Parts: sequence; C-alpha cells; structure tokens
Amino acid sequence: MTKQVQQLDRVIIRFAGDSGDGMQLTGDRFTAGTAEFGNDLSTLPNFPAEIRAPAGTLPGVSSFQLHFADHDILTPGDAPNVLVAMNPAALKANLGDLPRGADIIANTDEFTKRNLQKVGYAANPLEDDSLSEWRVHAVPLTSLTVKALEGFDLSKKDAERSKNMFALGLLSWLYHRPTEATIKFLEQKFAKKPDIAKSNIAAFQAGWNYGETTESFSVSYEVKPAQLAPGVYRNISGNQALAYGLIAASVQSKLPLFLGSYPITPASDILHELSKHKTFGIRTFQAEDEIAGVGAALGAAFGGALGVTTTSGPGVALKGETVGLAVMTELPLIVVDVQRAGPSTGMPTKTEQTDLLMAMFGRNGESPVPIVAPMSPSDCFDAAVEAARIAIKYRTPVMLLSDGYLANGSEPWRLPEVSDLPDISQEFTVEPNGADGEYLPYKRDTETLARPWAIPGTAGLEHRIGGIEKADGTGNISYDPNNHDLMVRTRAAKIAGIDVPDLDVDDPDGDASVLVLGWGSTYGPIAAAVRRIRRNGGKVAQAHLRHLNPLPANTGEVLKRYDKVLLPEINLGQLALLLRARYLVDIISYNRVRGLPFKAEELAGVIQDVIDSD
Repeated sequence: MTKQVQQLDRVIIRFAGDSGDGMQLTGDRFTAGTAEFGNDLSTLPNFPAEIRAPAGTLPGVSSFQLHFADHDILTPGDAPNVLVAMNPAALKANLGDLPRGADIIANTDEFTKRNLQKVGYAANPLEDDSLSEWRVHAVPLTSLTVKALEGFDLSKKDAERSKNMFALGLLSWLYHRPTEATIKFLEQKFAKKPDIAKSNIAAFQAGWNYGETTESFSVSYEVKPAQLAPGVYRNISGNQALAYGLIAASVQSKLPLFLGSYPITPASDILHELSKHKTFGIRTFQAEDEIAGVGAALGAAFGGALGVTTTSGPGVALKGETVGLAVMTELPLIVVDVQRAGPSTGMPTKTEQTDLLMAMFGRNGESPVPIVAPMSPSDCFDAAVEAARIAIKYRTPVMLLSDGYLANGSEPWRLPEVSDLPDISQEFTVEPNGADGEYLPYKRDTETLARPWAIPGTAGLEHRIGGIEKADGTGNISYDPNNHDLMVRTRAAKIAGIDVPDLDVDDPDGDASVLVLGWGSTYGPIAAAVRRIRRNGGKVAQAHLRHLNPLPANTGEVLKRYDKVLLPEINLGQLALLLRARYLVDIISYNRVRGLPFKAEELAGVIQDVIDSD
C-alpha cells in the first residue's frame, strides 16, 4: 500500500502517560533521532515530583513535549499538534492544551472502566462524541506490543513495559525519524540483558511496521532538516551544557574542578554528569547535606581549586551562611541554583524564576555577589564559563541562576572551537607583597579590587582565614568601626566594578516605543512573541539581561529610551522591583507562577495590548 507523504515546516508532539510508562525515555529517544536528522528542536519534559505517583491518576501523569522544525525555533511550542495518550489520565490532563483539529493517538487498551473512573470519566471518550473536534487514532498499543513479543520468554507484564517503544516506533515512522540510533541505544542500554534489548528493539520495529501497514494512518509527514550555521552539532540539555561549561572553565583557568553537592531536583544531573569526567581531573563529592557540600567547595577554593556547588532553591537557603563566608574570605566559588517552584519544597519538578531576590540579598550583612543567568539550554555552557571568569578574576562567589525549564529542556548546540574559549587563568601569589617583605592577604589589585590568592603551604605566605571582619591589607581580625565601613564599601565596589558587556537591544528600525525586557529562561518565549508581533507589522524592541548583578552600565539609558518597558517574569515581579528602585522607571510587570514557562502566544497578546494602550 502506497501512502501519501505530506511536507510540514514544523511539528509539536507531546508524549503523555503514567509516570511508569517511560514517556521521558520515549521523548528523549525521539529527540535524539530528530537531532540526528538535522531539525532545529526544543523540548519540555514535565513529570511529577513523586517517585511513583498512583498509577492511572492525574497527579501521576508524565509528559514530554518536542517542537521540531525546518527553521530556527525558540520554544517547545505553545500547543501540541499530536498527543500520544497512553491512558485516560494522560488524555484528560492534556486535552485542554490541544487545539481543535489536532491528532490524538490513544492507547485503547488502557481505557478500561476502572481507569476511566479514576479520572472522572463517566463514559469512554473514545466511544462517544466528546472528541469529535480532534482526529482520534485509536490504537491498542499494549496488546499490539504483547502480540509482537510472543516469541520472547517474557511474562505479559514484562512485555507490556515495552509499549513505549512500540509507540516510539510508530511515531518514528509517522515523522520519518531515523531508527539506527535508537536500536544502537537499546543495545547499549541493555547490554547486560540481551533478551531485554532484543524485546525492546522488536517492539520498536513492530511499531514502525504497524505504521507502515495499518490503514489507521494513510499519511506520513516529513519535516526537512533546518538550515543551521555550519559546524558540528549535538543535542544538549541545560544541565549537560552547564556541566560541560564548568569542565571548559576548569581547562581554560588551569584549575582543578571540585564539585561539592547534595542531590536535589532539578540540579542533580550536573553532579551525575561531572562524575563521568574524571579524565579531566574533575573531583565530585556527594556530601551528606547542602551545608557540607558548599563548605567542601569553599575549602577546595581555599586550596587552589575551582570550587563549585550545585543546588536548587531550598538548598540555597541552607548554603547562605557559607556563601557569606566566601564573601568575607573573598575566594572564588560558583553557586549554581537550578531554580524550581517554591516556597519550601514547593513543586520540585516545576520551574520558576523566584530566587533572584534571594540571590541578591539572601545572606546576613552587606554581602553582595555577582549573578549570571543563562537564557537557553545551550547558553548554560557559556554562562558557566562566564561565572568562572568573574569568580576567579574578582575573587568572589558567583550565583548562577538556571531553572528547571532550562535544566531539563534540550536543543541543538554547535560545539565551540576551543580556540574561541576565553583564557580565564590567573596566577597564584607566590611571593610576599608587602613593603617590608611580609604577605598582605588583603592588599588589592588596583583595577579589580581583588585580593591575592595564595595556596596554603606556600612558604612565607601564611595568613588568617575565617568569617570575622578583616583588617584592610593585613587580614587580621578587626572590630574597628572605620575599618568595617571601609571593607564593606570595598567589597561592594569590587562587585559593582565587574566588567560586563553593555545591554544589547534588538530594535530593527530604531523607532519602537515599547521595549520587552527579560532575563533567564524567558528569552525563548519573549523572542518568539516579538517575532509574531513584527510579522503582523508591529514595532517592538527586545533586550535580555544575562548579568543581573552588576547590571550592564547602559541599563538605565536603555530603559529610559522607551516610552514603555514590559518585563515578563515567572515570579511576582522581582527584577521589576530592583529596576524600579534603581532607575525610577515605571516597569510594566507581567507575572505568572504556574510552574510552567510562558507561551509565545500569551506573551504576544500581552505585548500587543501594551503597544495599543495609551
């Protein structure tokens, strides 16, 4: 049977099922095949915080959304064109996001009376007219998988576990995804269990063959590769990119990397990734708690390493005292905060931008620290290198604010040329620097105000270290009021004087009256919304902040250049509060704290309303 092939410029697919159905693995493998094919892509994993939520219930639904296209894209997409629903809970939880006319591929085997009752369906939606506005493909995924694996020595329950691979095979056929990489992945993943590997491969191939032979799908779709800039690409998540950026920073600074960390969602994958790279001299330490993790990292910095600690919101609260100690001792330390929904443990697997004020002020005393925020998963690499540059050059702890959306999301990343990476190396102090031949640990560089960095054990450079106020120059303990005032102001001046690039403004014609400002992970949705406005003839400017402390020197001038400044944040207006206080500009805040990234369509409507308002 010859089937029609339809060309599309982009597709948004959402895999959804029970948290035990393997939706994240299915999405990851489909993404890998899509990256291999050469499409531009962006992903949004969304999963419950519970290790194993009650099966078949709404709280237990796990989903993975993938947007891929033959052109440059910026977000995982606002709404899926295709929903793969493995059970009634997955259908009910995601149907509200599905536009009319979209495709639903439903696993009919799981639409039992008991499963329908669990989520409040009085009747089977696949059998009444409630889904008439969508194109429904009823496929018995579970029983087809069991049938395909009859020749294997597997129980029915074990065979059913491969239904996600059957679904992956079907979708791979439907969108012409390459299969070789998935087969190789399964062979490697289950290398010690060859029978399991063979059964999963058989289920995957059966799904592909089903798509090829069934009359349920008369059309398959093709999305051609995107025209990306020349180079070597790989698919990368934000946490992977951040880990690789820390490794690059270690190499470029000529410092051994030490990570002191306590596992916490969604930052744990940085620890997992760095632990794989001992060949680069990376040392990873899984501490017994958050305080021990940051304490070990600061101790490593004192010993001459690039000290790093990774955590999420609640962990930052616990690390605050030691970060203050790093401010006082003026040692380089990178504190990675992969933000999640709070307060307290909040929604551990959901994203927010709610830790900015904590990063700015969440320590006792006057203890300013630089803050850097990446804007996309791949940008986490560059942000990590930049955080290391600042920490080393200015002898200061640096807060790096990623978030759950960036950490778990992925996109194509062009591998940088090593020769293009900055040299961020610094020389340790090895000779006395005082006029009388003594060592002055707080004698500062006249340009950066950074103090010397002497490795413990260097003869003649012994010095005190600790959290009590230091005397200017000598570093001796001091309770002198005037000295304390001097040191507080000097530490603040050091941070304020950090060299950061000017804020770049995207204003094609230079005559826009509205500026949309953002920071962190809001970049993609904002940029996509701005594109929509401009396609419709609207005039709007866009700027995005990477450095949040200190702010770029031209920030005030940029803000005052426009009649209106719109600032979308996934918080209740934290950056807006800071900008209003510092620049006396009436920022227009747009805030949502739903644990999800903004949608481009939503922001486009907000931008248009601001443009149209008097």
